[in-house]
Amino acid sequence: MKMKLTKLEKAWILYDVGNSAFVLLVATIVPIYFNYLAELKNISSSDYLAYWGYAASITTLIVAFIGPIFGTVADTKNMKKKIFVITLLVGTIGCAALGFMTHWLVFLGVFVIAKVGFTSSIVFYDAMLTDVTTEERMDDVSSNGYAWGYIGSCIPFVVCLILVLGGGKIGLSMQASMMIAFVITAVWWFAVTLPLLKQYKQTHFVENQGQIIKKSFGRLAKSLKDMRKEKHIFMFLLAFFFYIDGVYTIIDMATAYGTSLGLDTTGLLLALLVTQIVAFPSCLIFALLAKKYSGTRLISICIVAYFCIVLYAMQLDKQIEFWVLAVCVGLFQGGIQALSRSHFAKIIPAEKSGEYFGLLDICGKGASFIGTTLVSVVSQATGNVNLGVGAIAIIFIIGFVLFRKAVAMNPVT
Repeated sequence: MKMKLTKLEKAWILYDVGNSAFVLLVATIVPIYFNYLAELKNISSSDYLAYWGYAASITTLIVAFIGPIFGTVADTKNMKKKIFVITLLVGTIGCAALGFMTHWLVFLGVFVIAKVGFTSSIVFYDAMLTDVTTEERMDDVSSNGYAWGYIGSCIPFVVCLILVLGGGKIGLSMQASMMIAFVITAVWWFAVTLPLLKQYKQTHFVENQGQIIKKSFGRLAKSLKDMRKEKHIFMFLLAFFFYIDGVYTIIDMATAYGTSLGLDTTGLLLALLVTQIVAFPSCLIFALLAKKYSGTRLISICIVAYFCIVLYAMQLDKQIEFWVLAVCVGLFQGGIQALSRSHFAKIIPAEKSGEYFGLLDICGKGASFIGTTLVSVVSQATGNVNLGVGAIAIIFIIGFVLFRKAVAMNPVT
């Protein structure tokens, strides 16, 4: 019999609903708006796609540096919530500020700051999973987080979409419409986080013995050394580094890719809205499947599916094909994200969740590096964005091989 979600679990899930509004905006409207700003300065389509990819890569590098450090600090008693609030404020304020940036380069700089805030907050949010639920409920709670995040984020997104597409009819310029859209998203993101801020209490922690930052570096160094004994964790992190990087590259670059191909922007936005809608039931279905089949088997299936999606995307040049791509991504996106998160939470020490999820973030959580850089470099070098996207397939092959090795080292999970 399925157990009902607790009040704390629901509050934790609500943060997914909040931050997913920013994710959806970034994956859809923001690249189109950035293209609009770039065209005002005569930036070519291949350079536009490349600059967008470089911004995503820079974000990943910044979070890769600060994630493990602050994640380790957050494991100290009563620190996780405090650092989470700081990253939440950086993300939401940065999101609202984007609406007031009119030069493409300044806009890109503020975007990196907002994305760093968002991505960093996800480190601590994911680490909270060990505090808000039990191990046997992690797959279910994690999947519900992604599922409700997908469908809940559609509420502010539809409002923003109406503003952007129909703002001209009520006398709003593109920039005015986008300013309102960014503010709406920021307010939504912060408002639905309030229940979590009110209810969350850190139950797994390391005692505060003074000199928090210095001792945190020591604990991080010790964990990295101990990982030689926990080879299944190290191998999973390595596998995750590749396959989730590919997943987030597709999320980050989908609209930019379609725009660079000259596809209708309205159709692109509606197609990606369909992705969210499809992802909602799909994610819940994966949660049910996880009760019958191992999470590792389901993750493997998702990686193979994404490899096939990339091959399909290489030949994409029509609007209807982008719609098919959007539906396929929606079918597997939530499953691979949710099951990877809960799988990792099961195999790490609960009292070091912030530290370990900080390490996980280096491996691509909430951002991408190898994939976006590959797409950018190959697109600029060849002048062919289809080949740039096709390069992502290599990442999924490597990720699959490494993941199966990780499973072989720890077959119980």
